Amino acid sequence: MASIEQQGTASGRPGGSPGISFGDRLSIRTKRLLWVWGFLVLPILFYAVIRFYPTAQAFWLSFTNWDLLRPAKFIGIANYTKLFKDPQFWKVFRNTFTYLVIGTPISLVLSFTIAFFLDRVRFMHGFIRALYFLPYLTTAAAMAWVWRWFYQPPPIGIINDVFGMLGIPQQPFIRSVDQALYSIMVTAIWAGLGFQIIIFMAGLRAIPTTFYEAARIDGLGEWAILRKITLPLLKPTTVFLVVFSSIGFLRIFDQVYNMTTNDPGGPLGSTKPLVLMIYQTAFNSYAMGYAAAQTVVLFSILLVVSLLQLFILREKK
Repeated sequence: MASIEQQGTASGRPGGSPGISFGDRLSIRTKRLLWVWGFLVLPILFYAVIRFYPTAQAFWLSFTNWDLLRPAKFIGIANYTKLFKDPQFWKVFRNTFTYLVIGTPISLVLSFTIAFFLDRVRFMHGFIRALYFLPYLTTAAAMAWVWRWFYQPPPIGIINDVFGMLGIPQQPFIRSVDQALYSIMVTAIWAGLGFQIIIFMAGLRAIPTTFYEAARIDGLGEWAILRKITLPLLKPTTVFLVVFSSIGFLRIFDQVYNMTTNDPGGPLGSTKPLVLMIYQTAFNSYAMGYAAAQTVVLFSILLVVSLLQLFILREKK
């Protein structure tokens, strides 16, 4: 009895009951949440500093007149008024959406077709897949300059050389107001094709083979299997690539700038996208407030297009 009392006195508690720490009072759910937020707090802070703060700063600068030399002066919506009255902006806006509306569906159809048939190839499958993926790993500037060389007049340009052998008149390509945008679009589609093929093939491999076996037992043909099984089950992959590809074409810059380096966005602005207009406004004219307004417009377009695509392509319950 005396020993128990001595233990209780030593522990500072009647009867010698051990002290209960703060951590012991927390539930398992609370402890898990603390661990999760403990790991996430640094990435969130880092992301907020490099993403959210610059975005908020761009919104503020869009309402100012700033040329890097003098302090920013608040001018309200004057930059937006100037932008929407600028005929050059609407031409660039049309170019940007031409890249989007034509480039996205063509790239998706091509990549799915190649992935669908490549998935059935067994001989040298890995090598062929690597060949398709290689352009995606190539530096955009180097790739653009190679394609610029392809589009040159004969005897330098390979494409026009081939046309000459086939009896087809040579084409101006990037030197033509009518053909330059589509010539650059071909380059952009080719550059992103490898990534989309790999993603589509991953989606195809994720579909259980039992679905195909059951369909063939029921007597369905290949076209019916593609339409009723493959495409519906591939919808999550397709939604991801539609949004990813759309953002890529709305933000196209490297191909345009490097292939029209003598006249960026030319000829006569026929290939200029909104990102290139922002770049020229900011670093050629040093009109940072006006460039920030253009950036906000581009951000709004990206947000609206992405949300609209996700809404249209969402899973219907």
